[in-house]
Amino acid sequence: MGIRILLAEDETAIADFIARGLREEGFAVEHVADGPSTWHALRTSTFDVILLDWWLPEPNGLEVLKRYRQSMGTTPVLLLTARDAVSDRVRGLDAGADDYLCKPFAFEELLARVRALARRHDRAPSAVISALDVRVDLTTGRAERAGRPLDLTAKEQSLLVFFLRHPGAILSRTRIYEQVWDEQYDGLSNTLEVHIAELRRKLEAHGPRVIQTLRGRGYLLGPAESP
Repeated sequence: MGIRILLAEDETAIADFIARGLREEGFAVEHVADGPSTWHALRTSTFDVILLDWWLPEPNGLEVLKRYRQSMGTTPVLLLTARDAVSDRVRGLDAGADDYLCKPFAFEELLARVRALARRHDRAPSAVISALDVRVDLTTGRAERAGRPLDLTAKEQSLLVFFLRHPGAILSRTRIYEQVWDEQYDGLSNTLEVHIAELRRKLEAHGPRVIQTLRGRGYLLGPAESP
C-alpha cells in the first residue's frame, strides 16, 4: 500500500491544489475540511503523514492536534498556516507538530517536507518517549517506571507525556495547563496541582521524585538537585 496522507484544509482551492499534486506523485490522499471531520478521520483511520491547517472551522487545527497528541497519536504532522511569527511556530511545535509550513508555499517544498516526514515515520520502530527511568509507549499506551507499569488516568498520562517531551525544561503552570487541558489558565484552579500530586504519588512508588517544583517558576522533569 502507498503512503496515505490526511489533508485537513478548508480552503477549497488550496486543498484541490495540494491533493492533485500529491496524487500525481503517487500518494493516497484523504481530504477533510473542518475540525470534527479531521478528528473523526484520525480516530477511525491510519495515515502516514497528516497535513493540518491551523485555521480549520472549530475546533481549529491546533486544538485537534493537541487532542490527537493527548490521545497518544504518533503520526507526523505538518502544520499549514499563514501565521509566520516565531511565537506562533513555537505554539504549533509545542502542541505536537513535527514541522511547520507558512502559506503561501511552493508545492516542491511541501512535497519535500512530506517525503521527509514519511521517511521518519517509516523508520520509527516504535513510538516510545522516555527520560530518566520513566517511559511511555505511545503506540500501546503503556507507561512504566524502572520497568514497572504505571496505572495512570488518561489526563495523568497526557501530563506525563508532556513532561517527557520536555525533559530538563522549566515548564510554567500556564504553559502546562494550556497545553494539556487545552484551556486558558486563570491562576485560581488547583486542577493542575492535584493531578501533579497524584502523578507524583504513582511515580514515587517506584523511585525518587522526578517532577520537581520550582517555586514561582513552575515544574521540571529531572533529578532533585543535590543539597
